Amino acid sequence: MTSTTTNAVPSGGDDFRTGEGLRALLTRLHELGRGAWRHDPAAGELMAFTAQKYAALARKHGLDPWEAAGAAFDVMRTRAARSAADPWAVVTHAVRITCIAEQRAQGLLCSTHQARRPQVSRFHDAERFSDRDNPLVDYHPAFHIHEEHAEEEPEREDAGPVIAVIEDAIALFTLLGWPHGTAEAAIGHVCDTLARLGSRASTYEALRRDRHARALLDVPAVSWASLLRVLLGSPDTAYAATGRGQGILLRLLLGEQLVDLLADDDLVAQVVLAAPGRPDARGAG
Repeated sequence: MTSTTTNAVPSGGDDFRTGEGLRALLTRLHELGRGAWRHDPAAGELMAFTAQKYAALARKHGLDPWEAAGAAFDVMRTRAARSAADPWAVVTHAVRITCIAEQRAQGLLCSTHQARRPQVSRFHDAERFSDRDNPLVDYHPAFHIHEEHAEEEPEREDAGPVIAVIEDAIALFTLLGWPHGTAEAAIGHVCDTLARLGSRASTYEALRRDRHARALLDVPAVSWASLLRVLLGSPDTAYAATGRGQGILLRLLLGEQLVDLLADDDLVAQVVLAAPGRPDARGAG
């Protein structure tokens, strides 16, 4: 049945299977104007012939034959096809390019217009996580992190003084009226940020404006600001060489004890007055 359709003589006057016959039919359809492609019997036969002609090409690129015929229809209505020395060569070339672009668009999950652009088509087809037996993190280089000192064994004894400092700081705030859970969470967050940023000044500036963290910790604004100054030291350069400018974290690391901090009346007053739950702290929160 396929060969019969391919070799059958068109019912119209022009044999569109030849280049000149196709040119004549395209020219006539163009001159007839709007609606000619819809009502002319020869146009229907041409499209059926075109779908069969490019069926193999369409299947090669995972498309339906009528998708290839649609691409041929678009180019047949152009002046380039009517005026070409070989109209079928122009149509075939255009259909081939369209089929390639359609296949790339399906693989890249984008439009055909985008798939025609070199800066887009150079990428590989999109892959689902489930397309491979191994998890994505096992083979994709974007998830591979090579640390310079990854094989070095960390010195566990270095963490001892830091943990002791944090525990003493929590104990100080707890003894001076801060709820233990609030003091532990707030001081832990400050110390984590300090370890990440590596600078007391940078940590103070980052946390001073961190309303999200303060809201999560449920600490009033006055209490939060006082806690930062006590832990990290006052940002005022006039106090840089004093205990007020150093902050209790640095003072504890330098060898001061919890009893020494409790003997600092100014420090004790700051911590007590800023304790959450006091009227002064709530009023400014």
